[in-house]
Amino acid sequence: MPSIFSYQSAEVDWCEGNFEHSTVIAEYYNTISNVGFFVLSPALLHLNRQYRQQRALPLYFVSGLLFCIGIFSMYFHMTLSYVGQLLDELSILWTLIVAYSFWYPKIYFPRCIKTRKHFYWFTGGTTVISTLMSFIKPALNAYALNCIAFHLLYLMCRELKKCNDKRVHRMAATMIVWWVLAISSWISDRWFCELWQAINFPYFHSFWHVLIAMSLFYCFPLVMYFDVNYEMPSFKPKLGYWPSDSWPIVVPYVVLEEPHKKC
Repeated sequence: MPSIFSYQSAEVDWCEGNFEHSTVIAEYYNTISNVGFFVLSPALLHLNRQYRQQRALPLYFVSGLLFCIGIFSMYFHMTLSYVGQLLDELSILWTLIVAYSFWYPKIYFPRCIKTRKHFYWFTGGTTVISTLMSFIKPALNAYALNCIAFHLLYLMCRELKKCNDKRVHRMAATMIVWWVLAISSWISDRWFCELWQAINFPYFHSFWHVLIAMSLFYCFPLVMYFDVNYEMPSFKPKLGYWPSDSWPIVVPYVVLEEPHKKC
């Protein structure tokens, strides 16, 4: 029986051919395409420094976990090991749960949960249960994780209905476009592999890595924007774009305007 750390011991093998470009990296392009996560993590911290000064713990925690996603995804695609697969999937799961723990608006809490502290206990229990369940059938984990995105989109739509800022709506639309392209690439690689191999272009999973990172560049500033509205009522959030508004592809961030004057 092969070791759980052995190369190609994972239940999942993506469409890209193994060891075609390197003797030590199983899926070369799927491995190097994770570079976006190593850019995303410090970019969130640097660009959103005003928000970081007010809410350091959530931003540092989530940014650190995003960095871990990049590391574990690289390790998985480099080795296709069972341990690599689980670390890749669990790092995504834990990042989602931590983001929910810190940023899920209180108005959407279940009626039995009254405070953020109680919600932490709830998400902690969810983490333990979902982590244990992920060992039952690892091949299904990726599908379950992608389904969570639909709940995030539902929440985003509810928040957008309350918001009149055209910039926010435009950024949300851009995020959804990147996400649709990303999930389409993931599905294409998973379901239509034989087709892509027939035309010698089995690289859609590497596109998924790049496109989902682009989507997250837009998603997290939006989440922080709404968090300011709920948790920091003395500030007014505003969206900025780096390097400038005139560029076709930009990196958004949250600016906190001066506190409102109190009567």
